[in-house]
Amino acid sequence: MRVTMLLDNLAADPSLAAEHGLSLYIETAKHRILFDAGQSDAFARNAEALGIDLAAVDIAILSHGHYDHSGGLARFLELNDHAPLYLHRSAFERREAERGRDIGLAPSLADSPRLVFTDDILHLDVGLALITCNQRERRFPSHSGGLYQYRDGAPEQDAFLHEQYLCIHEGTRNVVISGCSHKGILNIVDWLKPDVLIGGFHFMDLDVLKDAGELESEAAQLTASGTLFYTCHCTGKKQFDYLKERMGERLHYLAGGMSMEI
Repeated sequence: MRVTMLLDNLAADPSLAAEHGLSLYIETAKHRILFDAGQSDAFARNAEALGIDLAAVDIAILSHGHYDHSGGLARFLELNDHAPLYLHRSAFERREAERGRDIGLAPSLADSPRLVFTDDILHLDVGLALITCNQRERRFPSHSGGLYQYRDGAPEQDAFLHEQYLCIHEGTRNVVISGCSHKGILNIVDWLKPDVLIGGFHFMDLDVLKDAGELESEAAQLTASGTLFYTCHCTGKKQFDYLKERMGERLHYLAGGMSMEI
């Protein structure tokens, strides 16, 4: 399996675009997968620069219903004429970061006939599944406060039922791909027991001084899990540096343009 970061907040090569967003290209033994598409067409320009043919993608996945993961999907649907786009059925619900600041999906995306709506778990192929873990206990806190969804016209704290994870089993390894881990990175590790996890931790709003105790605890528990982590995007650079000092080779950063073999 080969994983390439098409787009991240940071770019490993200054010739590549960077923006607050996430897009991954994943090649398994049988599939070419696009996982999220950033907030613009920058992911597609980077893919071209990296020699990756988005027209050959056969599965597209949206991790959750936020603009910084979905904004480039309209461009992807122009470049690719056949890949289904899998997203949770609640992904189009209205979402805000604070009152009046919309962070949800573009409504025009709903017009595409290639959308496939998911529920708690969907097996895409042998060893390839999308799962929300919505029915499982959240034993650990998350760090996604201040984000809202609307139900019956009123705002409420987002429970992130629209967030789904890609689970890939190849050989003896269980690989989990997460967008922002809004339900809590420790919960995801607890639920899915990955050998390798790639995704953001959503620690970017934690202060490395004021919240040092919390980051220390997270680092210790993530290290003890035995999982190998490749993080990005919403983890935050200062927060990553803090964790890296404590987690060593258990933690790596995957910036735009970087590839890895699993």
